Amino acid sequence: MEIFEQLESQVRSYSRSFPTVFTTAKNARLVNREGQSYIDFLAGAGTLNYGHNNDRFKQPLIDYIQADGVTHGLDMFTDAKERFLQAFNDIILKPRELDYKVQFTGPTGTNAVEVALKIARKAKGRSGIVSFTNGYHGCTLGAQAATGNKGQRGGAGVALTDVTRIPYDGYGDDGDDFMGLKLLDQLLTDPGSGVETPAGVIVETVQGEGGLNAARMEWLQELESVCRKHDMLLIVDDIQAGCGRTGTFFSFEPAGIKPDVVTLSKSLSGYGLPFAVTLMRPELDQWKPGEHNGTFRGNNLAFVTARVALEEYWQNRDFEQQIAERAALVEKRFTDIIKRFGEDVITLKGRGMMRGVAVPDGDTAEQICRDAFAHGLIIETSGAYGEVVKCLCPLTIPLEDLKQGLDILENAFAKVLPELKAKAS
Repeated sequence: MEIFEQLESQVRSYSRSFPTVFTTAKNARLVNREGQSYIDFLAGAGTLNYGHNNDRFKQPLIDYIQADGVTHGLDMFTDAKERFLQAFNDIILKPRELDYKVQFTGPTGTNAVEVALKIARKAKGRSGIVSFTNGYHGCTLGAQAATGNKGQRGGAGVALTDVTRIPYDGYGDDGDDFMGLKLLDQLLTDPGSGVETPAGVIVETVQGEGGLNAARMEWLQELESVCRKHDMLLIVDDIQAGCGRTGTFFSFEPAGIKPDVVTLSKSLSGYGLPFAVTLMRPELDQWKPGEHNGTFRGNNLAFVTARVALEEYWQNRDFEQQIAERAALVEKRFTDIIKRFGEDVITLKGRGMMRGVAVPDGDTAEQICRDAFAHGLIIETSGAYGEVVKCLCPLTIPLEDLKQGLDILENAFAKVLPELKAKAS
């Protein structure tokens, strides 16, 4: 691995936790150069909801390439884009009674967030944005300003402004379930608060990088009400929690809310190809031609696989049922781990197939993940202190792989937690 140390930037992170060279991958398995197979509970940080090299997508992609289909199209009309938009409208938007225009942004989630923030500011004629404690929205400057993590914010090198931070659901110890939203409402109602009415509010329904904090449905409903009361756009960042990760295509569906703007990326392409979109109510589409663009906003290979993902998995409710069954198994096994090692020490986090276990500190979580990797499981941490062991396995993971991975993880907990207790005593 000398070439990586010699040439690749020190900014790399995942390779430090998983120091091996991978060569092949299939569904929930990664294989390294030595032929060792690993169960993947990371899945491209939520980019591979349908697993590695999904056969349902592979052949249509190969066929498209062999037919000399357009690969790069800027924002020109192409057959691949047309077919994706038709499928997205027919399979996702119409059945959910959602009326959105689709903007193809640059290829990553942070590009979609930048667009969402610009849309809010342009539509409302205000510069302020509200975000939440422990939120994560990306590493370009606008998105980074809305991100809470101190370490990530520190990489900007400039002031990150025009964002007001409000406590997320469950933040703090005062026992008030709606503390943050009450505070926001009060600040915007009181003419002496010094807080100007923002253009919009950006929120994750489940905070992926922030520690798998899951907002309650009634909290999301109240947030929507506060936005309507004060004429602010509600932006849902569904980049990690969307595309089925929490059980439904959009993570906000169970709350019955209708955001003004939604960002999607990560698993949208289905195949791990770069692809991001920003959805907006039609009246918010106030752009002048070319006012926001990006060279790789027309990744036609991603249009192909994204369309097939919708057609193959979201035409009916069978896939949601499959997700629910696997989510129930993960919840049960994590609950068993918590009961085994102490509910006073560790807690369950997240929703659906976006689950984790919070342990006393980041060092403990890191040791658990390190032991799991040594026994063939790839899993990461999240949270302000890296204290949450975070499971993002593919939604299509075979049950035998899921059970084996959970066994490895439980064994890692069994090894690390007793050792810590012994040291403490």
